[in-house]
Amino acid sequence: MDNSYKKRMQRKKEYIDSRIDAANIDKGIIVLLTGNGKGKSSSAMGMICRSLAYDMKVGVVRFLKGEQASGEDIFLKNQKGVSIFLMKAGFTWDTQNKQLDMEKALEAWVEAKNFLNDPEIGLVVLDEITYMVSYNYIDEKSIIKALSGRPKNQHVVITGRAASKNLIEIADTVSEVKNIKHAFSENIRAQQGIDL
Repeated sequence: MDNSYKKRMQRKKEYIDSRIDAANIDKGIIVLLTGNGKGKSSSAMGMICRSLAYDMKVGVVRFLKGEQASGEDIFLKNQKGVSIFLMKAGFTWDTQNKQLDMEKALEAWVEAKNFLNDPEIGLVVLDEITYMVSYNYIDEKSIIKALSGRPKNQHVVITGRAASKNLIEIADTVSEVKNIKHAFSENIRAQQGIDL
């Protein structure tokens, strides 16, 4: 057996064990998933599944994607303990009506605030809300205030490209998903089970 490998792994184990021991705070966290790569909403779906496995209630507000049913929406609508609200306008380039898009964004935000005020909901997912900030459809201060005032143990997942500095600052965990290659660039349409 390689003694140097064993010693290296032992040091690594000691370090990891010490970090686990030092992590002694329980609180609701904000996870921000941003960047131009694919997988932000899919990652949020994984956290929804984890929460449901622990019998937590989940609130999901999907901004921007409209009433286009994705595989996640089809699956989640039949899951006990999940409440979903879809913004009633689709992608802004489809409607081409800024006033309508703003109205629908604000309607969705009202639902999101209801979830963020409900201590029974353990996880709130604000899918694609970063666009609502960058397009100035929802006042960012209102979002920060609602996130800061939510129940102590409630977790939040925020997804979307180009997250603002303030959202990055308030989040406990921030991951940037980088696009290296995407099938759509090769004219491969969105595929059920992967993209839809």
